[in-house]
Amino acid sequence: MNQHAKIEIRHSTCPHDCPSACALDVEVVEGRSIGRVRGSKKQTYTAGVVCAKVARYAERIHHPERVMYPMRRTGPKGSGQFARISWDEALDEIGHRFNLAEREFGAESVWPYYYAGTMGLVMRDGLNRLTHVKKYSRFYQTICANVARIGYAIGTGKIAGVDPREMALSDLVVIWGTNPVNTQVNVMTHAARARKERGAKIAAVDIYDNETMKQADIKIILRPGTDGAFACGVMHVLFRDGYADRTYMDKYTDCPAELEAHLKARTPEWASAICGVPVAEIEAFAKAVGETKRTFFRYGYGFTRSRNGATQMHAANCIPAVTGAWQYEGGGAFFNNYALWHFNEAIIEGHDAIDRTTRALDQSKIGRILTGDAEALLGKGPVKAMLIQNTNPMTVAPEQALVAQGFAREDLFVAVHEQFMTETALMADIVLPATMFMEHDDLYYGGGHQHISVGPKLIDPPGECRSNHQVLQALAPRLGARHQGFEMTSRELIDATLKLSNHGDIAGLEADIWRDLQPDFRTAHFLDGFAHADGKFHFRADWAHPPFGQTMGDVDKMPSLPDHWAVIEHADQAHPFRLATSPSRSFLNTTFNETPSSQAREGKASVMIHPLDAAPLDIADGGAVTLGNTRGETTLIATLFEGVRRGVLIAESVHPNKNHVGGRGINMLTGAEAVAPIGGAAFHDNKVWIRKAVA
Repeated sequence: MNQHAKIEIRHSTCPHDCPSACALDVEVVEGRSIGRVRGSKKQTYTAGVVCAKVARYAERIHHPERVMYPMRRTGPKGSGQFARISWDEALDEIGHRFNLAEREFGAESVWPYYYAGTMGLVMRDGLNRLTHVKKYSRFYQTICANVARIGYAIGTGKIAGVDPREMALSDLVVIWGTNPVNTQVNVMTHAARARKERGAKIAAVDIYDNETMKQADIKIILRPGTDGAFACGVMHVLFRDGYADRTYMDKYTDCPAELEAHLKARTPEWASAICGVPVAEIEAFAKAVGETKRTFFRYGYGFTRSRNGATQMHAANCIPAVTGAWQYEGGGAFFNNYALWHFNEAIIEGHDAIDRTTRALDQSKIGRILTGDAEALLGKGPVKAMLIQNTNPMTVAPEQALVAQGFAREDLFVAVHEQFMTETALMADIVLPATMFMEHDDLYYGGGHQHISVGPKLIDPPGECRSNHQVLQALAPRLGARHQGFEMTSRELIDATLKLSNHGDIAGLEADIWRDLQPDFRTAHFLDGFAHADGKFHFRADWAHPPFGQTMGDVDKMPSLPDHWAVIEHADQAHPFRLATSPSRSFLNTTFNETPSSQAREGKASVMIHPLDAAPLDIADGGAVTLGNTRGETTLIATLFEGVRRGVLIAESVHPNKNHVGGRGINMLTGAEAVAPIGGAAFHDNKVWIRKAVA
């Protein structure tokens, strides 16, 4: 960078799929390029800290391999053979193919597909407007949040909790089922502050000795899918040893006596046999939680990505209700602040055009849908055309063998709007160049905190890149789609959404930079009652009548009181190991896969295995191994690691498929079965075999 270049510090918000939604101070160089990116000290949750991935964002936004121009496929699908075309040619082709599919097979044969490559409301959710206006197949989101959200809300009544900044005021911070050093670094900022200023302890509950656990004072390593058993063992001790706050429970919970009776058989010995945590560690954890009134439970998504994930979240979340930790500053629980925002996305998503009779296809079952599975297609016709934004299903979706087979169909037309030539883009018929967040305007909220913000356009995009909204505006007339949202600019959509949501207007929010929506202490701690109609925290979960979502899976078999629900993929003789695909530090799903610094840090796709499991299989550290199950196989590099329970494998992901031998990525092994009660994908719940790879 020219040392005499004019540098202006501009504010923005990180758009990526992370609850931190960090407040950013961005160096804009000569009004044309991005320099350093720092966490803003002006926003109290970010507090000046940002992850290394985003700090190096100039490496990504100015990457020489960005998609710059529209392209049409000229060779076989997946060959990477494309020719540059004009925007009009690309848009005309998409319009023609969508209209053709609609005429021949009906509007529901078109399936717009997106997800969380950006968390900005305009650029993420705008595709729904096209879907609703055209009566295309709707999109049921299941890959990430459903299981965790319902597991939390079934107890509290809504998805909200204690101000996450109160971690700094806690005497014990329990980080459960998440690895924030890898995935949301700001959690560690506030937990570390509590340790420094109050002498607080940090406890970590997870399935391997990860980077967060290395910073913890209390370490609980359990087997995947057994958090519910561990939680029940802990609560047994809390009742047995007089740590349960009976006065609190009588006022604020639904059935404490019934819960106590239920837990009498859930002893630490019972729990230990299931979760693998020694009895002494269960007892010690319960004692620490019971004796520490200001215990803050910070739950994550990871331990809910299991077939029993919702019941696991509910069981863990019952603990602070038993101890009464919710009463105290620095005590209680937090998972996500979804209920805080009250954003009315009626114009962004075209709510006035929704037809509930059109089918809503399950995002996680894309492999089954594209290969003609009648149940996944909800008994209707095939999907013939797709427009994909903000996601890379060829790598991140479960059941990759089916996904690849589906995308290879010659009768399937696919347009992909992307920033890089992802493995999904390589399967497209038309590829469109997409902007990044500093190149367009959008509206953001922080799932992991309480701020909303406008992320303004800071620089012009390179080449012929266009935003998601601009693509929809240009496609609408070609598809005969009429709606006021297509006539508005991004800034006008933001302004209208803020006004509809009673959040003022865009000028006011930009003046605030980041607006803090944190409710008062009593509301956040549910001291005037929880959000159920009876005002109680529900130990007894009514899974058959969830507060949101559409019920699916074995809802009738779910335990109503906290328990270990044994529906996970248990290891068996043919598949003696349990595999979890935990998040890596330098990739975010498949975002940042393309940046050299992230590639260098992550190295080769690998799997952790306990040395005592590796030895009889003649598996050496650094040697190639193949993992498999009934869904497929993948080959990785073995890392011998004592920080997992015996019989457990951990593959930090998601590496590109091409980084695996034969191009078969880790999601060859993951399933798409709907997780009860409202759907979801069990990415960390897989039984597999492992063997030394054949040369």
